[in-house]
Amino acid sequence: MNLGFFTMPIHPLDKDWRQSLREDREAFLLADELGFTEAYVGEHVTDKAENITSCVAFLAWIAAATKQIKLGTGTINMPNTHPATIASSLAMLDHMLDGRLIFGISPGGLLSDAELFGNLDANRNEMFLESINQVLEIWASEPPYNLKGKYWNVSTERTLIKEIGQGFIARPLQRPHPPIVVTAVAPFSKGVTEAAVRGWEPISANFLMPAWVKSHWPKYVEGCERGGRPADPANWRVAKSVFVAKDAATAKAYATDPDGPYYYYYRSLFTKLKRNGRIELFKTRRDQPDEEVTLEMVCDKLIIYGTPDSVADQLLAFQEEVGQFGTLLYAGKDWKDRELGRQSMILMAEKVLPQINAGASKKSNAAE
Repeated sequence: MNLGFFTMPIHPLDKDWRQSLREDREAFLLADELGFTEAYVGEHVTDKAENITSCVAFLAWIAAATKQIKLGTGTINMPNTHPATIASSLAMLDHMLDGRLIFGISPGGLLSDAELFGNLDANRNEMFLESINQVLEIWASEPPYNLKGKYWNVSTERTLIKEIGQGFIARPLQRPHPPIVVTAVAPFSKGVTEAAVRGWEPISANFLMPAWVKSHWPKYVEGCERGGRPADPANWRVAKSVFVAKDAATAKAYATDPDGPYYYYYRSLFTKLKRNGRIELFKTRRDQPDEEVTLEMVCDKLIIYGTPDSVADQLLAFQEEVGQFGTLLYAGKDWKDRELGRQSMILMAEKVLPQINAGASKKSNAAE
């Protein structure tokens, strides 16, 4: 198993924005130092808590300071931006990263963003597909382009001056394009199947109950079969909320504190999803009554915490429940306590991951 990092940071509303951005940056640089293989950052324009407004800008900020880690957009909310802007920005970022970019895409889930950009009542899945198709066509085409869609048109036919480069849209360093990943949040996600058909790879969100995470693998297999390629568990990424401390008492106190960053994170998501009619994501079974779904139950089911030994055992049990996957994405939280936040990532990389891989190896050898 590889270890990655995924954050759509949810910070206290009164926290100095400069401080939260510095800490978010520090987490990515620490992940690079610790050998995390990849790291993703989300973006929202209309959320004071989820206050990274552009994942492209954030990744550009840290590009030169990272050495090995692949950096991913987590995600570009495709309906909210013109496809040519996405194509050109991502192309430049891929060059800045010397080909270390992963292109994470989605229709966008924050409804206030959708309202702001005028697509709240639109078919955002349809917009998403048109947008990514146009981005990929731009990267595969020569100017002056002639893409006509329901939502966007792309052309420089009237203004092309080929000999001096006017009218060209940039292409990424990785050809034909950077690896594409999609974040899956729905149980039995049809989007995972359609993504797999096209050769894209899934990330199962960290706020899904294990039963719904497990449901993603058969959908991925189905898509790979339709696409004529084998389904490799190495291509499946699963995000998880984890806190590791040197002693059990510290781990429990920090991870279960009603005023701590882990409860704060899930309180924000719980409020949004409940208001948006998507509380089923937090259910342990589809017929579970809404009134049984409480914040305390959600946190109890979705936060893994403890000493390195305990966390390794819990993650091995989680993998046993949902199936084998290639990359565990450690879900970043606000650093209410900077030292504990850093220490958790360090222990995860240096103590927990080796135990997970050793445990998986023992199980494999036993099976043989």
